[in-house]
Amino acid sequence: MTKVLVVGGGVGGPVAAAALHRAGLEPVIYEAHSGPGDGLGAFLTLAPNGLAALKTVGLLERVRAAASFATTRIEFVNGSGRRLGLLGGEEKVPAELRSVTVNRAALQRAVTEGAAEQGVRLEYGKRFTSYAESDSAVIAEFADGTTASGQVLVGADGIHSAVRGVMSPDAPDPRYIGLLGIGGYSPALDLPPTPEETTRMVFGKRAFFGYQTAPSGEVFWFANLGNSELSREEIASYGDAAWKERALELFRDDLPEITTIMEAADPSDFRPQGIHDLASLPRWHRGRVALLGDAAHAVSPSSGQGASMAFEDALELARGLRDTDKVPTALAAYENARRDRVERIVAVGRKRGAQKAGSSNPAALKLRDLSMRVAFSLIRRFGSQRWITEYRVEFENSLV
Repeated sequence: MTKVLVVGGGVGGPVAAAALHRAGLEPVIYEAHSGPGDGLGAFLTLAPNGLAALKTVGLLERVRAAASFATTRIEFVNGSGRRLGLLGGEEKVPAELRSVTVNRAALQRAVTEGAAEQGVRLEYGKRFTSYAESDSAVIAEFADGTTASGQVLVGADGIHSAVRGVMSPDAPDPRYIGLLGIGGYSPALDLPPTPEETTRMVFGKRAFFGYQTAPSGEVFWFANLGNSELSREEIASYGDAAWKERALELFRDDLPEITTIMEAADPSDFRPQGIHDLASLPRWHRGRVALLGDAAHAVSPSSGQGASMAFEDALELARGLRDTDKVPTALAAYENARRDRVERIVAVGRKRGAQKAGSSNPAALKLRDLSMRVAFSLIRRFGSQRWITEYRVEFENSLV
C-alpha cells in the first residue's frame, strides 16, 4: 500500500488524509504543534462546494455539527447603511450543503477526529525541516531528529509552507494585499440582529466590516483595515488597546452598530494579522512531493473559498494517486486539474479585497458604491459566481 506523508494537521491536511484513505492509500499526518490548535484563528465560512467535498470523504456530518450557524446570504451595505446588494439564497441547494460559519478550531477538531475515526494516524510535535528523495521513496526529516519514510510527501502546512521552501526554494513569496485583518466575538448586545442566515458586509468610508448575529445573540465580527505591511514585532509593539482605538476611529463615521460591537469586544481581538495571497507558483509538485491548500495557492479571505479550495485539492490529489502508481504522473494530473480554477479564484479574491480599504475622497466613495450596486445586481441576475459554489469534484471518475 502506498504510504503518504501529510505535513500539516490544520484543516486541509486531515481532509487530504481522509480522501487518501478513502482512495486506498495509507496516509499519516505530521503536525508541528503539540496538540490540536484550540484557540488558533477565529471563524470562517464553508461554501457548498467545500461542504460537498467533505461529504465525499465522510466528514460532512461532523463539520455541520461543529458549525455555529448557517450563512446562506450576504447583505452588502455602505457605511451609512444603504444596501448595495444581496447575494445568496441557497434554497435550491440541498440542505446539507448550504453554507455555514464555523469556528476555525472547532473545524480543525472535527476533521481531525473524523479522519482518526476512519483509521488515519496523526503524530503531534513533528515540525518538518527537510526531506530527501530517491527513485522509490521520500524521507521527511523533523526538528526532533526523527524521520518518516513513504512513497509520497504532501505539504499541507499553510501559506508559509516549510515543504514549499525545500521543494521549490525559488518560489515567489506570499504577497501582502494591503489589508490587516482583525476579528472575534462580542457578547449578546442590545442591537437588532442580522437577518436570518445573513452576514452583513459594510463597505465603510475608511475600512471594511462584517458581522452576523448567532442564535445565542453573540456577534461574530471581523474587519479589514488598509495599512502598509508590518512585521509581527511591529504589530505587537503597538499594543492591543491602541489597535482597538485605531479601529474605532476608522469606523467612527460609519454605522453606529459597528462601534457598539467593537467596544464590547476584548482588546486581544484587535491585534491584526497581515492578509496575504499566493497567486501562482512555478510548480505545485516535484518528484514525489506535492503542495496542497494554502501551501500551493493561498486565496484572500475576500474570496470566501480558502478552506473549500483545500478540500477540493484533497479529492483531486487522492484521485490521481488512486488511479496510477506512477507518482509523478499522478501529481502532474492533480496540478493540471486544479491550477486554472484556483488561480481564477485567487484573482477574484484579490479584486474583491481592492474595494475594502475605503477612501478619504467622497467622490471616490460614491463611485465605489455605484459600481458595487451594478456588480451585485449583475451577479444576482445572471448567477456569475455559480461557477465557484456549484463546482463538484467527480471523485468516482478517473483522473489519470
